[in-house]
Amino acid sequence: MTPGSNIPLTAPRVAVDVTAPVRLDVSGLLLTADGKVRSDDDFIFYNQPSGPGVSYRSGGGAAPDAITVDTSAIPPGIEKIVVTASPDAAGQTFRGIEPTATIRNADDHSVLATFTPPHLGDETALLVVEIYLRNGAWKARAVGQGYADGLAGIATDFGVTVEEPATPPQPAAPTVPAAPAAPAVTAPPMPQAPPPVPPAPAAGTGKINLDKGRVSLQKNQTVSLMKGGLPLLSQVRMGLGWEPAYRGRDIDLDASVIAYGPQRNHIDSCYFGKLSIVNGAIKHSGDNLTGEGGGDDEVIAVDLGRLPQEVTGLVFTVNSFSGQKFTEVAKAYCRLLDATTGEELVRFDLTGAEPQTGVMMAKLIRQFSGEWEMTAMGEFVKARTVRNMVKPAAQAL
Repeated sequence: MTPGSNIPLTAPRVAVDVTAPVRLDVSGLLLTADGKVRSDDDFIFYNQPSGPGVSYRSGGGAAPDAITVDTSAIPPGIEKIVVTASPDAAGQTFRGIEPTATIRNADDHSVLATFTPPHLGDETALLVVEIYLRNGAWKARAVGQGYADGLAGIATDFGVTVEEPATPPQPAAPTVPAAPAAPAVTAPPMPQAPPPVPPAPAAGTGKINLDKGRVSLQKNQTVSLMKGGLPLLSQVRMGLGWEPAYRGRDIDLDASVIAYGPQRNHIDSCYFGKLSIVNGAIKHSGDNLTGEGGGDDEVIAVDLGRLPQEVTGLVFTVNSFSGQKFTEVAKAYCRLLDATTGEELVRFDLTGAEPQTGVMMAKLIRQFSGEWEMTAMGEFVKARTVRNMVKPAAQAL
């Protein structure tokens, strides 16, 4: 996995172990929809090793620590479990000791995914991965967000009580007071995230790229927009097309792209009512009211090289403004083309439509290395306008 990518979980019980060349402290936080714990009881770590549906297992130094999540036992109201890690040694950073998270089926121990956050430096704690609920299904997302204030910085961010020490702290690792009230972490105050790492061309990473030509994606598959080991920083076009399912009946669909920042914050939306955003780096071809004609019905041009650094994610959506369901569409597809040559690079043909009025077709995510990755989504939602797509698309990043 790469930062921002996600996978559906195929097992109800999963274990996330995090290993590195040094001893790590691994913990888990149960979060509600507002991104906070309900109480300090939702902070699971070595001094509080169990909570509802989530448990901590120590590796004893010989094996990695792990957080196990039983999705069938997660209480109502909890929508996300974040797995964190920090070096056990006081003051040690992740520079040169990049950790690897392995997501396993907790029952048969088979590997579902692995993730190694790239380009780490002065971070002393990491949000490594998260297990989250989306449309009634549990998924896993690679995160890799760093903190300079250690585990306490993460805990404070998510609402765990952090006590200031009356005397200089002795242990560097998190400790829990004897009273059963709540786990407290002895640490500095509020966290400051480390400065972003400047994007740099990535060497070959073994990912699927564009070196061998056109790529056809299936739902949830990802392709790295790389050619010759370098990021594709030229102009690209996202073409979206559809046909009516019943002869002679027009259907009005609208293609849009929603731009987000690193915290999944909404930056702007490009659609038929706003044909250019982010200083012209993203442009829309205009509205097609019927879906008539061969080829792409609507096209959105994206100049990846001109996108500001604040834009780290793009979600391409299609909405039925007139309220017709996607079950009335014979076919829908999106494809990515090289805007200079017209060469088709990636195609995703949507099948198995659902009786909804909106669909998230694909997303482009900027990696820490500077490259962009495209993931086929095909996730349906109830939304007739792009405005109603902003929140679900942010959750899907």
